[in-house]
Amino acid sequence: MPAYRSLLRLVVACACAAAAAAYAAGPAVTVSRASVEPVTEQLTVTGSVVAPRVSRLSTEVAGWVAAMDVEVGDRVAAGAVLLRLDDELAAIALAAARAATRAAAAELADARRRLAEAERLAAERTIPETELRARRAEVELDAATLEHREADARREQALLARHVLRAPFSGAVSRKLHNAGEWVEPGSAVLELVATDDLRIDFAVPQAWYGRIDAATAVAVRLDAEPGRVLRGRVVGRVPLSDATSRTFLLLTRIDADELTLIPGMSARATLELAAGGSAVVVPRDAVLRYPDGRITVWEVVRDGGEARVYERAVTLGPAAAGRIALSAGLAADAEVVVEGNERLREGQAVTPRAPP
Repeated sequence: MPAYRSLLRLVVACACAAAAAAYAAGPAVTVSRASVEPVTEQLTVTGSVVAPRVSRLSTEVAGWVAAMDVEVGDRVAAGAVLLRLDDELAAIALAAARAATRAAAAELADARRRLAEAERLAAERTIPETELRARRAEVELDAATLEHREADARREQALLARHVLRAPFSGAVSRKLHNAGEWVEPGSAVLELVATDDLRIDFAVPQAWYGRIDAATAVAVRLDAEPGRVLRGRVVGRVPLSDATSRTFLLLTRIDADELTLIPGMSARATLELAAGGSAVVVPRDAVLRYPDGRITVWEVVRDGGEARVYERAVTLGPAAAGRIALSAGLAADAEVVVEGNERLREGQAVTPRAPP
């Protein structure tokens, strides 16, 4: 029993000694060093995925819809047949024009034969000169008639081809405004086709930032359809026109993510990182403490030999970006600041600094 009590006293003494040593060394805090960096600002904007082309397609001629070859949601390639009009009368007109062309060609061939005969007789001086000139004129008239008939045939061929509506580009059918059996007029939309390749993401940006955005601006894009995923975007253009109501302009961007499925209308958010000009002392955002009375401070670690103590510094904040914040006043460059464990510190308190994990 006495041996047990001695052992217990020894354990308690060791624990008290360890606690005293820990108290003397101060609480452990995570520290980071301030640095002088170029000042940047972050701007968060919202937008949506936009198709580069959206077309309301119409036929070039009037007619009855004989067949509608697509449905809403169908994906089609450029040149695919979308709709066919009844072309019976157009086909008859083309056949008539081709027959007239053949007749005109036959008349021209006969006129040329008779001219050749007249020229032979004229060489023998057995036909009047006026007859020869008349036959030459007849050949010219028949040649012109043939050209006219050929033009008519080409026109009828073109009209017949216009009874078929083809996709002007690859995309998806988003709306179908007519069905088989209905009469359509030129200029009246029958289908809406949306391009699904090379999609953009357009963002509405406050007009005050127009001059600070260019092709080199870093863009971090987040799609609501892909939560938690950050995509790198690139600026491909700015629309130099401000919306008079919202005072914003359009920023055009694209993302290079081949495995990502985008569809027009998807909502998106982007964070733009913009150079603010100049440089400043920058610290991690977690080092900054804000108080209800408006004070803004950081805890600076000051080392003296083997001892480290903390002192509160009032600072003035500048722009923030990427988890770091610029200080326009209050802290020297290369100062060491507390980023974890800074909630209950006291002025001049000893601490045990440790590097971030």
